[in-house]
Amino acid sequence: KDGAADYLSKPLDFPRILAALLGTQEASQPADADADLASPSLARLEWEHIQRVLLECEGNITRAAKSLGLHRRSLQRKLDKYPARR
Repeated sequence: KDGAADYLSKPLDFPRILAALLGTQEASQPADADADLASPSLARLEWEHIQRVLLECEGNITRAAKSLGLHRRSLQRKLDKYPARR
């Protein structure tokens, strides 16, 4: 019988989730305390991803929302919540 090769047990922490997704570290190994301090927050990663998709869509909110799997208005609310730096 084959068992699970890679799994995450609860409670989860962000560095272990990211490591499991990227395949850079064994998910079953505890994350370093330093990695906790250096890792960006989930909100920050989401914001950076939204910004990348917006650039790819040349600022077109409707296309970006579709690409992100969001309703256009949901994306607009996220953008209003954290206005872009100038």
